[in-house]
Amino acid sequence: METLLDAIVSLFELILIPFDALRELENSSWFLANSVSWIAIAVLVVAFVYWMKQLKEYDKDEDKTQTGHSFLG
Repeated sequence: METLLDAIVSLFELILIPFDALRELENSSWFLANSVSWIAIAVLVVAFVYWMKQLKEYDKDEDKTQTGHSFLG
């Protein structure tokens, strides 16, 4: 069981190496260290704008007649 936990610790140490490098980079350049965050924000803004554009097209193409039920007319 101890070897399994050691393997998990080793795996996470390996996975977190880039974040350790960013933490060390913060001492010299705040902008470079936070570039990952800025890139993620830019990607999310582009995805949000694309999503809103697609929703607008879908809303334009949707049939808005109220004949889904007999009691609506």
